[in-house]
Amino acid sequence: MVDRAPRVDYSALIEPERIHGSLYTNDDVFADELERIWYKTWVFVGHTSEVPEPNDYVRKKLGLQDIIMTRDKSGDVHLLLNRCAHRANLVCDDAAGNSSSFRCPYHGWTYRNTGELLGYPYNKGYGGKNKLELGMGRVPRVAVYQGFVFGSFAEAGPTLLEHLGDAAGELDRLARLSPEGEVELTAGWLKHKTRANWKLLAENETDGYHPQFVHGSIFSVTGSPIGALYSDNSTAVTRAFGNGHSENDLRPEFRTFAEPMRWFGTTEDRVPDYVAAMRAKHGAGAEEIMIEGAPHVMIFPNLFIAEIQVFNIQPLSAHECVQYSTAVQLKGAPELNTRMVSQSIGSVGPAGMLLADDTEMYERNQVGVTMREPHWVDIRRGVDREQTDERGYQIGTATDETAMRAFWRHYKQIMQAPADVVADADADVVAVVGEETK
Repeated sequence: MVDRAPRVDYSALIEPERIHGSLYTNDDVFADELERIWYKTWVFVGHTSEVPEPNDYVRKKLGLQDIIMTRDKSGDVHLLLNRCAHRANLVCDDAAGNSSSFRCPYHGWTYRNTGELLGYPYNKGYGGKNKLELGMGRVPRVAVYQGFVFGSFAEAGPTLLEHLGDAAGELDRLARLSPEGEVELTAGWLKHKTRANWKLLAENETDGYHPQFVHGSIFSVTGSPIGALYSDNSTAVTRAFGNGHSENDLRPEFRTFAEPMRWFGTTEDRVPDYVAAMRAKHGAGAEEIMIEGAPHVMIFPNLFIAEIQVFNIQPLSAHECVQYSTAVQLKGAPELNTRMVSQSIGSVGPAGMLLADDTEMYERNQVGVTMREPHWVDIRRGVDREQTDERGYQIGTATDETAMRAFWRHYKQIMQAPADVVADADADVVAVVGEETK
């Protein structure tokens, strides 16, 4: 991997309690991010349930790269760059399908769904050789956790588990809500293009200061209790896991009520089959699981789980990004799955209420950071009341900007790291490219 010193002096633009607005608008910053974040760290790409059968494939994005996620005949998942090794034509046009091979439409070169070159027409033009040592590009490292597929263009570096740290436990929490212990992302992805920098979305996902204001009208009309979870009176906390990951931990609020399924906005008598299946699976432990509910977690740089929805953030430029969203589906929970799809349509669908509100804020912010004065964005809320929890993580109240400050600390260390280092800085996991992680 070719790497070099960053184009921008990040030490001058990122301070503990404020960040410079140019970080959202500068094209050189975006170019550095592609090299140092999107093409070096672990990035969420998709889910194994999207390619359930041998030879299934689905088109994805990793940064600006067009990726084909495939499952070969042995069941292994691969991330291939959608590019012919001959003259760089796109090999795959369909969004998804099932095929053991891909054929380039330009000159007929054909590849296995593992990326290996199968053959090409008129081999006399290559001295009669039946096979050249050319194949489709591949994402060098692919790893899966609870079905979530991550890719890294770095040949070496921290493992996925090292990158996730205790944020992996939030994926476990989500899977534990399934009577069969598995998450499925099979409801289809909605694509939302936003005229805003991708970091504005990542910041917002665990920002508990905005819901009462941005979504207040929706909470009022629907009678939703969600707004009360994000207030100065809430017992919920914002937690920074390290490596840029964070969560809004709402469990203290749900534990106070101790009502199974309250987290889902319903009661156990309205989903009796699900409750029975969970009690059969987990015994007495089912009560705690159904009371605490699903996570609200942002996994750096682009995976956001908002209880019943999963979001995949992908950048387009310093000024635009795409946010893909889908409803969580829990294997063995048809009662919940139907409701999750319905609720997701109402909140993040084309006419949904929540994402429309948030998108308006992203785009207003993007306009604001282009203005000349003031140059800085303030992220000091709650800094004087941060604490350390029993696991050693920083926590703030439900409305504090603890997660935002942690995001920018991690971002700064990645962007300032020496060119030959891959780092998950907050976890003190550092590996030199080309060497095994210690």
